[in-house]
Amino acid sequence: MDHVRDLGMRLLANERVELPGFDLAGVNDVSADEGEGPDFAKALGGRDPARATLLLAHQPILVGEAAAHGVDLQLSGHTHGGQFWPGHLVVSGIQHTLAGLTRHGGTQLYVTRGAGAWGPPVRVGAPPDITVVRLASR
Repeated sequence: MDHVRDLGMRLLANERVELPGFDLAGVNDVSADEGEGPDFAKALGGRDPARATLLLAHQPILVGEAAAHGVDLQLSGHTHGGQFWPGHLVVSGIQHTLAGLTRHGGTQLYVTRGAGAWGPPVRVGAPPDITVVRLASR
């Protein structure tokens, strides 16, 4: 986290910024090593519900909370797409989605497999990806 800040990037740690056309919010990770965990009330409280909201949440498991707060789109990672067999069975039992786009009530969730690996540098059945998301109004 410190390195990201040193690079001049702003972390959205349980906070939201209003951008032209939509709100961009971020919540801390469930297993936050630094500070508090995710605080949806802090990140999304007081926003105009008529504005579209994009939420950055490291783990897809938070999509239920995002849907309860009226988030339109949640972008997540963490799963590495399951990374390798049989690890994908364990991860899919914990997370809502291993990779790709799913819908949870009024909230869409997109989970990228990412470009790296966790633990052993092996990927079987879950090729790395770098996702480009293009936002457009209707």
